[in-house]
Amino acid sequence: MITVELVDDQALVRAGFHALLAAEDGIDVVAVAADGDTAVALARRHRPQIVLMDIRMPGLDGLEATARITADPELSDTRVVVLTTFELDEYVFGALRAGASGFLLKDVEPADLVSAVRVVAAGEALLAPRLTRRLIEAFVTATAGGTAPGSGDGRGAGSLTAAAREALERLTPREREVLALVGRGHSNIEIADRLVLSPLTAKTHVARLFAKLGARDRAQLVVTAYESGLVVPGDGATAGR
Repeated sequence: MITVELVDDQALVRAGFHALLAAEDGIDVVAVAADGDTAVALARRHRPQIVLMDIRMPGLDGLEATARITADPELSDTRVVVLTTFELDEYVFGALRAGASGFLLKDVEPADLVSAVRVVAAGEALLAPRLTRRLIEAFVTATAGGTAPGSGDGRGAGSLTAAAREALERLTPREREVLALVGRGHSNIEIADRLVLSPLTAKTHVARLFAKLGARDRAQLVVTAYESGLVVPGDGATAGR
């Protein structure tokens, strides 16, 4: 059973998503919240596998709520998928940096919403391909030398914390190659083909990147690849299409 928490300040959106997911076999909506503070509290109480998180809410917004959930060691198995009205919502990039596993548009087709929940619950990457890359490229380009919209931490695009920079320096040349390919949206199979590796070896390299960089999923690796300069906007634009 996949457990889901719904977070949105619009009652109609909450009701619609709740009805859709509750009607699916194998999915259980265990909590519903209308603001960030309640979302965090309910996540800690119910420990859902998936949190569908609105960003723009009164009080504690979805960006900070996402950061608190992903930073909580008690919720290490919880994945946050942010909900937005616009594909390039300025806060979505910040949510990805805060640890979200991806994003969905609120006008998503019902079947795609259900599929997204199942994909993320299975531990797969929801946004490693084209859409995540396009969003990250847009904000790295728009904010080069400045502060990334919605980042909330004052760091400019292309900059890294000292800890993240040290972690990158500890990567082997091969691991840096793999990180760049992940950043361009390639799957493990595609990485294996490009680097002439076995799929198992490629998967092992990606697993090491998770461990060394403290990343929860591929979405965070994509962000790191761009912020470190290993991938630049427009690089590998056909990957994942």
